[in-house]
Amino acid sequence: MKYFVTLTATAFMAASGVSNAHGPSRQKVEESVEINAPADTVWGVIKDFGSFSAWCPKAVSETSQGGNEKGATRELKLASGRSIKEELKSHDPDKMSYSYKIIEVDPADLPVANYSSTIAVKAGASGGSTVEWSGAFYRSFMTNNPPPEQNDEAAINGVTAIYKECLANLKSVAEAKK
Repeated sequence: MKYFVTLTATAFMAASGVSNAHGPSRQKVEESVEINAPADTVWGVIKDFGSFSAWCPKAVSETSQGGNEKGATRELKLASGRSIKEELKSHDPDKMSYSYKIIEVDPADLPVANYSSTIAVKAGASGGSTVEWSGAFYRSFMTNNPPPEQNDEAAINGVTAIYKECLANLKSVAEAKK
């Protein structure tokens, strides 16, 4: 009987430890930029899902299929020689926004998993506009104790850096068109 109680207690403690262990938490990044150009002008720069490399210097080039229809895909070629593959989830020209997800990325380029994002243009009161870009994702290392280059901080920093660089460049491109 004593053996049974010890075995039961050991099994209970082991199960409790497993239930307390968990992987990563969903992270979020939101960035925005004020642009001294009308919303229609800014939307004209970003509205085509397959034109990311026209306003974001992170992509050296890109290929796309499906236009702005749900399920369209784009492959962004990076300076590393690798690529990021993405899929369009929704495109709403009336709201000047679209949502997409990453379907394939090398963690060396961006240490994220299950990444989804929305970018939107909003008209401003003074004739300018605001672009809001938000993303939600997990770190690429999905179990406990990730290496530093694949932890939550690395994932957040990677997405934040892309958003900031691309939005700054979008500002320059759009303001040059006004």
